[in-house]
Amino acid sequence: MPMRHISPKGPMELRHLRYFVAVAETGSLTVAAERRLHTSQPSLSRQIRDLEDEVGAALFIRSARGVELTAAGKAFLDHARLALTQVDAATEAARRASRPAKQVFALGFLTGQEMTWLPRAMQVLRDELPNIDVTVSSHYSPDLADALARGKLDLAFLRTEPGFDLDYKVVYREKLVVLMPSDHRLTARATIRPADFVGETFIMASNKAKVLHDVIERYLRESGVTLTPEHGVDNLAMAMSLVASTRGLALMPEYANNLLPWSVVSRPLEGDAPCVDLAIGYSRANTSPVLKLFLSRAEELVTSVITAAR
Repeated sequence: MPMRHISPKGPMELRHLRYFVAVAETGSLTVAAERRLHTSQPSLSRQIRDLEDEVGAALFIRSARGVELTAAGKAFLDHARLALTQVDAATEAARRASRPAKQVFALGFLTGQEMTWLPRAMQVLRDELPNIDVTVSSHYSPDLADALARGKLDLAFLRTEPGFDLDYKVVYREKLVVLMPSDHRLTARATIRPADFVGETFIMASNKAKVLHDVIERYLRESGVTLTPEHGVDNLAMAMSLVASTRGLALMPEYANNLLPWSVVSRPLEGDAPCVDLAIGYSRANTSPVLKLFLSRAEELVTSVITAAR
């Protein structure tokens, strides 16, 4: 009887995926081993080789500068991230199911938006409050999307972030306004034109706030204005601080008006101002009855907020 070859290496495991993603994101076996995985570099190299043997293709090109993904590695990365996200979501669902009878409903907000939307959201949940614990957190939009995908949040008010397996319902279209120092010469204007930005220090949303960044970039391009940002900001608080300290201008969503310090003012844009969508996001795999209730009353929630704003 012919002998069957048995590989000494075991099947692919979750740790292989976590190791692979860590190396891909840091671009270095050494950095990934020491700072992300807390293991030795030789051990990590061995695990990556085992994974490449299992996949049947080289996933990294190794050089003196570090490591880079091969074409096979790039194809593998998105699937590896999705697999890890789904495992995290399954783990979180199991943990929740094992807890005592009182449910937890986890709400997330793009930082600053909770001032407008949280009171109305709690009204929607009012009848359920004796039966549930509501947790509230505020973060950057991509972090909220990631938490939804991983089952850490049930629902969030955020941007329509690409690259996540989520459902979105747009609840509001926010116009962009111009932030400037309270004693800036442009405060004399009732409205600001795109051309007014030329020659000024320009503060741009960073790639961390990709949805807002892309809206601003498209608006400037369509307006025929070319600007070189001198600063990139992840959030509104950082934008206001830089406007005050550098005497620059920034384009930010109009909810900034609720948070402005004395040193910063806003002015509307002339003509049709660009808008950025605020949405409620959730995972369709989430079977929470509280989420189902919330979504059934979403239109009522939106109407109440818009009516109050008039």
